Amino acid sequence: MSSLRELDTPTFRLAVAQFDQAAEAMHLDPNLRERLKLPQRSLVVSIPVRMDDGRVEVFTGYRVQHDSSRGPSKGGIRYHPDVNLGEVAALAMWMTWKCALADLPYGGAKGGVAVTPRQLSRPELQRLTRRYAAEIFPLIGPDQDVPAPDVGTDAQVMAWIMDTYSQQVGYSVPGVVTGKPLSIGGSLGREEATGRGVVCVTHEALRHLKLDIRDTTVAVQGFGNVGSHTARIMHESGARVVAVSDVAGGIYNSHGLDIPALLAQYKGKGQPLTDMKLGERISNEELLQLDCTVLIPAALSEQITERNAAKLRCRILAEGANGPTTLEADRIVHDKGIFVIPDILANSGGVIVSYFEWVQDAQRFFWKATDIQDRLRDLMTSAFQRTLEFATTKRTSMRMAALMSGIDKVAQAHLHRGLYP
Repeated sequence: MSSLRELDTPTFRLAVAQFDQAAEAMHLDPNLRERLKLPQRSLVVSIPVRMDDGRVEVFTGYRVQHDSSRGPSKGGIRYHPDVNLGEVAALAMWMTWKCALADLPYGGAKGGVAVTPRQLSRPELQRLTRRYAAEIFPLIGPDQDVPAPDVGTDAQVMAWIMDTYSQQVGYSVPGVVTGKPLSIGGSLGREEATGRGVVCVTHEALRHLKLDIRDTTVAVQGFGNVGSHTARIMHESGARVVAVSDVAGGIYNSHGLDIPALLAQYKGKGQPLTDMKLGERISNEELLQLDCTVLIPAALSEQITERNAAKLRCRILAEGANGPTTLEADRIVHDKGIFVIPDILANSGGVIVSYFEWVQDAQRFFWKATDIQDRLRDLMTSAFQRTLEFATTKRTSMRMAALMSGIDKVAQAHLHRGLYP
């Protein structure tokens, strides 16, 4: 680890600490342990982009493949100013455990560019994306590594990557990315998949704890793709969504927010949450401390820390974001008796429907929306019940149960394949 200082970031340290804790509990083979701590392959690229004013600006991009023992690697591409190698490597590791836990034939990968996408014009964003795709071209492909959208990217970005890759090989390759528009091989239900998956496992947790959905109050931190769809589907299923927030802050209404009206103003008119008259203004920190049944952090990592964990007043913590809870906070949350649905379980709906999209592209046969929702529910419910049974049997936390289950599947794949050469 000392020779890889580039990886030494708080997010990567968290991912490795979680892995070490699980590996120790399951007495993982020490040789495998050393291998699985580090990514299989990491690529850092320079991305020169001609800006609209004629000057050339150089951005830094990354693509990390953590493991490919169970199949092609899979993971999103993030456009955010704080993207760095350590964060991308941590997210790739979590993707490995997530895919294994959901029983998908994938390993974990992640990519990103250190950029603030909203500061770029659409032509600049397209040029950045195409050059980034050209630079990571040697690593990606439908049988190698399949990117998808993440923070700061969307279906249009995936379309540009798919087109750039296809131009390089000389024919159309829809399966090189998932999360694409429907017109070029995208799947129904992909955009809402992560949020729908969060809701699915939250329902399972409510049933397990014998709590009625109609008496459930929900607070959602983060109102991007994951948070907004989670809030909408929770509202439609009969829960009272009392608070939502974005990077600038949020709004709270103890009687429940009118989510359809809120979405119409936020997405339709681009009105900031804090300017809306549907509730009182609150900060992101205040939202985390609200008295509610379900708290859903669906923003960036490390939001629940040693500093604020003791102030949480939820019954269920459903982690829509990747790594929202630090290791120190996790112990506090566990001691408070909060039921945690860990990130690699809670937010796996996105990669599950990405898998469905990849399968549909390979078959050139596309499914109905109801089929996708039913299959997503089946896989999410199965993963939740397996994790719950593991946690109960082994007398461990849901997080450790999820990690140990995912790690064990990857370890078995490595042991069966052996070491080459």
